[in-house]
Amino acid sequence: MESLFLQSPSTTTVLGTFGVLLFFYVFFSSSDRHRKEPPGPRPLPVLGNLLLLAKSSHITLNELSKKYGQVFTFNFGPQKMVVLAGHKTIKEALVNSDAFSEKGTSPILNDLKLTDGIVFANGDSWREMRSFALTNMKDFGMGRKACEEKIMEESQRLIELFKEKDGKAFDTAQPVNHAVSNIISSIVYGNRFEYDDPEFINMVDRASKNTQLMGCPSVQLYNYYPRLFSWVGARKRLMEGSLANRRRMKELIKGLQDTLNPQMCRGVVDSFLARKMQLEASGNMNSHYYENNLLVTVVNLFTAGTDTTASTIRYGLLLMAKYPKIQDQVQEEISRVVGSRPVQAQDRKNLPYTDAVIHEIQRIADVVPKTVHRTSRDVTFQGYFIKKWTPVVFLLSSALRDEDEWEKPYTFNPAHFLDKEGNFRKRDAFLPFSAGSRACTGESLARMELFLFFTSLLQHFRFTPPPGVKEDELDLTQIVGFTLTPSPHELCAISRL
Repeated sequence: MESLFLQSPSTTTVLGTFGVLLFFYVFFSSSDRHRKEPPGPRPLPVLGNLLLLAKSSHITLNELSKKYGQVFTFNFGPQKMVVLAGHKTIKEALVNSDAFSEKGTSPILNDLKLTDGIVFANGDSWREMRSFALTNMKDFGMGRKACEEKIMEESQRLIELFKEKDGKAFDTAQPVNHAVSNIISSIVYGNRFEYDDPEFINMVDRASKNTQLMGCPSVQLYNYYPRLFSWVGARKRLMEGSLANRRRMKELIKGLQDTLNPQMCRGVVDSFLARKMQLEASGNMNSHYYENNLLVTVVNLFTAGTDTTASTIRYGLLLMAKYPKIQDQVQEEISRVVGSRPVQAQDRKNLPYTDAVIHEIQRIADVVPKTVHRTSRDVTFQGYFIKKWTPVVFLLSSALRDEDEWEKPYTFNPAHFLDKEGNFRKRDAFLPFSAGSRACTGESLARMELFLFFTSLLQHFRFTPPPGVKEDELDLTQIVGFTLTPSPHELCAISRL
């Protein structure tokens, strides 16, 4: 007992230790208070600022940026986030600073094991996978003539499918999704799929539904309160759909692995497998080339390479039906410059009005309105202190609708991208692909797809509302998910050639 007593701290020691800890707490708390943190609406306990959110959170955040400035705080439930708005602020953070390059995570991303691959990964693994994907996508045609030929061939198949509708109203979603998905599939797997392939149909449909579910309100509630809302049905459906697609992708990867010739790679998957074999043969068993990194990279490329581009094309066709005079001008320019031959990528420079329309479709569609990163260190940005690991929302939609940059930010107006002589002009606030090291990996592919698919369809068809529906009755409302997609609708494709 005596020895135990002698080893116990004295009252003086306890009080002294407590005093030192209290001093440091007061000192550092005082120091933090002197650091100017971003302003924002006052949060409620537990709920934070969630009661302020409208159906589309990016719209609420855009409105709040007008009140609190381009750097402000918003509490998504218990999670405090910093929001960056306006294209100059966004570019300053993404291009001129290295403190914002980390991607944020969330409970649903962890559940889906999406922190490997390209989109949501961080650190050395992300850098290696991004570099690998960029290099190999270029090797297999991205931004080159080989890819242009693939898109032109796929455009012809899509045109034939539209012709089969014989001018009757139909939903453009599935055929456009399939055509766009086949481009990234040919790069990733080395082959395309037939539109009536049931496995392909299910895989594309699941990918679209998963993207919607990822951003739906109930899944977001789960992200804010994972212990309270793990039971929500949308999370369950998302998990089931994601697992089903992964099983199918594993089968495709296994088939490629069984027939692999490292000297004649057919696509990105083959290149990954060949690189993995090479590293293992040299005794490197701790590289970034492992199974789940390949699987999630394929998921990233397939999903991102289908959803955003297909949604933009579909929204563009809807806008053409709603604004027939703009459609007239596009078709007049295509007929005058291209005629009846297939449109080629090199025609873009001679189609300034059409190019302006495509850019304006991207701006007004605002398919990816925001993206979430986190700070990799303590940083002072525009005079505000932001702690390390703070989630940061980059409000890309605020750049695309920046009232200081666009003459008519909320109106579909192709003149935004034309100078006084009618020549195409670039705009600094045009950030649909984000910016900096986290900019979209497939930007050059998406740009080529948008141009060739859109012009080919407009060359062959006039798009109109279904019978009995007036142009001004067409609904431009978008479905809010992880990205924004057009609401279900039908159009008529009237043959021109």
